[in-house]
Amino acid sequence: MTSTFTDLPRLMSLMTGDEKHGPAATSTLDALWVLYDRVLRVSPEGVDDPGRDRFLLSKGHGPMAYYAVLAAKGFFADSLLPGFGSYDSPLGHHPDRVLVPGAEISSGSLGHGLPLGVGTALGLRAQGLDGGGGPAVWVLIGDAELDEGSNHEAIAYAGAAGLERLHTLVVDNASATYGRPGGIASRFEAAGWSTATVDGRDHDALYDAFTAPHPGRPRAVVARVEGKEG
Repeated sequence: MTSTFTDLPRLMSLMTGDEKHGPAATSTLDALWVLYDRVLRVSPEGVDDPGRDRFLLSKGHGPMAYYAVLAAKGFFADSLLPGFGSYDSPLGHHPDRVLVPGAEISSGSLGHGLPLGVGTALGLRAQGLDGGGGPAVWVLIGDAELDEGSNHEAIAYAGAAGLERLHTLVVDNASATYGRPGGIASRFEAAGWSTATVDGRDHDALYDAFTAPHPGRPRAVVARVEGKEG
């Protein structure tokens, strides 16, 4: 039985202990929920389906919200949540794709997710699965990950290659070291991406931005949330 959005605080509260990276997780909660509840075509029964949408959590150092949403959607039992981060738990401080049901990649090192998303989109194209009705690739990155050069290479390549099935969700909690003239979206726009910047707590605005058409171009959605404290 799956849960609703209102159940997420309870699921989050089950994960205790040190090294929780709480703000990194809570900043992503609403956007993750809208994706899994209303956008992504993936289910616990279809985690190996070639036609599934792929979600890649690049912001793997703050996986609590990700785990809560996966549990809410039935990918694993919420009884696993209290063991978060313990030695014998599959739910580590960084997600492990071998251990976490529904996880597409192991992540946590900043700047890896978007290049992996580009490779995934290229792989789907090589298999002829990149048509309008084919699998979509979604990558969630934090604004601070844009300090990593690997992401800028991925942004430049994806725009030039016209990877229409690639989508990047940037959760902006103002933790990046370097500013972006014109805002984060301008970096993607300069590389040929379709973009939108929305309130990262507004579910309808997130949904509209996630589902807007963008023929021939990859899509970037910047979700602004409250600034990171501490």
